[in-house]
Amino acid sequence: MPDGTRLLGIEDDREDDEERIVLHVDADCFYASCERLREPDLRGEPVVVGMGYESGETTGAVATASYEARAHGVESAQAISTALERLPRRAEYDPDADSTHTLEETGHYRPVDMDYYESIAEEVRTILHDCADVVREVSIDEAYLDVTNRTDWTVADGFARHVKDRIRRDVGVTVSVGVAPTMSAAKIASDFDKPDGLTVVRPGEVREFLAPLEVDLLHGVGPVTARALRGMGLETAGDVAATDPDPLVEAFGERGRELYDRARGDDDRRVEPKGEPKSFSRESAFASPVEDPDPKREQIRTLAEAVADRAQREDALYRTIGVKAVTPPYDVHTRENSLPGPVDEPDLVEEIALELFEEFEPEPVRKLGVRIANLEFAAGDQTSLEGWDSPAVGSGASSSETAEAAEAAEADETDETAETVETEETNSEPVADADCHPRKREHISGQTSLTDFS
Repeated sequence: MPDGTRLLGIEDDREDDEERIVLHVDADCFYASCERLREPDLRGEPVVVGMGYESGETTGAVATASYEARAHGVESAQAISTALERLPRRAEYDPDADSTHTLEETGHYRPVDMDYYESIAEEVRTILHDCADVVREVSIDEAYLDVTNRTDWTVADGFARHVKDRIRRDVGVTVSVGVAPTMSAAKIASDFDKPDGLTVVRPGEVREFLAPLEVDLLHGVGPVTARALRGMGLETAGDVAATDPDPLVEAFGERGRELYDRARGDDDRRVEPKGEPKSFSRESAFASPVEDPDPKREQIRTLAEAVADRAQREDALYRTIGVKAVTPPYDVHTRENSLPGPVDEPDLVEEIALELFEEFEPEPVRKLGVRIANLEFAAGDQTSLEGWDSPAVGSGASSSETAEAAEAAEADETDETAETVETEETNSEPVADADCHPRKREHISGQTSLTDFS
């Protein structure tokens, strides 16, 4: 299926909410999947990613545990001491000293590397924006897509599989996808058959799909609210849908009415982006690492043209131009330069991108990217470049060494940056990579929204 195209016979601007087609795309154990991209030997092994796993540390928490690690009782948000009791470090395993565990009962621990995870997330993000007219990025590992004008309900499952397969093929991580006419149902559907799941809930089937699910699985319901609902004798979504809504409103306020509506499949929210994008980027991978500079320079030109074209289509000016080069095994390098003011100059994007890339021309490269950032969408005159000399190539060695990298790690939603576990759920969309337990998902506030590589 060609990317960015509409299926033949599909009419634009369908208004009927029943005809809306929403995808919720949720990466499976995203941090652990990224570590396996960097270290292929970790595939099939128990992998735990979190804070406090450096040598000598005794405190910390689990951010992500692979399915293999969860089989040993390691859970997201778990204390490191508990995780290590259940799954000792493979690197420190001594069969003579440890009589309670075998080698197969040990695991691999890795510290959180947000710069690296963000670079992988950007590749996924680029695919999502190619496949949908509207994308709402919820966190680093999940997003909603409105594909109403890209496909039809008769072939929605095939379209969703196309998205899944492209992410697996081009990026190397697996995602689970839920398809439904509402955001809340799509969210639940993506959790329904993890990992690598695909669940389609068609119009008219939402309430029937929800009815047998335990109240824990309703969108926006966490452990505290679930206990309260069970205390009211409501065990399933069907129970909530069939009850009198007044006691719910009395117990939970307006949120009680929302729970009632969601349990009945009523959700009129539309997929809307979270504010204007902060950057545009395009990336492309080679089949194998390339040393010849000519194909690499040609790829830079193609990517520069693509991002500059998108900026013109979005009526955006930009101040910063950058490149990304991924060298074997999976070392991510970025360079960027900032201009005196916002511009719309496609030729300048290509020129600066090529200059920034000169440092990597002799290196074998497996993937390239071009990025423009510090976008401005307000109408106005762009800065005059008369007399301005081309800036020197940036000297940062990697994404973690630029000032904008630190800002990007904290950008977008400041309330989604603390690595803490929610003690009570809110009505906001949960953000987490704690997605590895099918149908029993813990909600962790702490993984920032998808951002461009930086």
